[in-house]
Formats: sequence, C-alpha cells, structure tokens
Amino acid sequence: MDFIEKASIRLENWITHNDNHQEEYEMFAEQLEEAGKNESSEHVREMIEMTEKSTECLRNALKALK
Repeated sequence: MDFIEKASIRLENWITHNDNHQEEYEMFAEQLEEAGKNESSEHVREMIEMTEKSTECLRNALKALK
C-alpha cells in the first residue's frame, strides 16, 4: 500500500470520526439547553460549527487525492 492509499484511509477515518462526534455534540447541546444552561450550549454549538468546517477541509483533502 502506497502513501496516497494510506492517506486516503486516514482521511476517511477522520471524517467518520468527526461525523460521529458531531452527532454527540448536537445531542449534548440540546441536553444543556434542556437543563437551562444556554450559555454552555451556545459554546458547544460554536464548536459544532468549527467541527463542521474542519470536516469539510478533510473532505476537500480527500477529494484532492483522487
């Protein structure tokens, strides 16, 4: 297996990893809101947006490998 194949696998794994965490973060933000911790929820939601951007960068890196 060459470096590009390994890089592709690594990027795919990171994308999957981020997607799984994204779902957890969203549920957690909702739970914080339900507990009346809106400020904490806002910070988690800000982090969700950053994670979405980082995952988009990973997807673009993967696409550029192909």
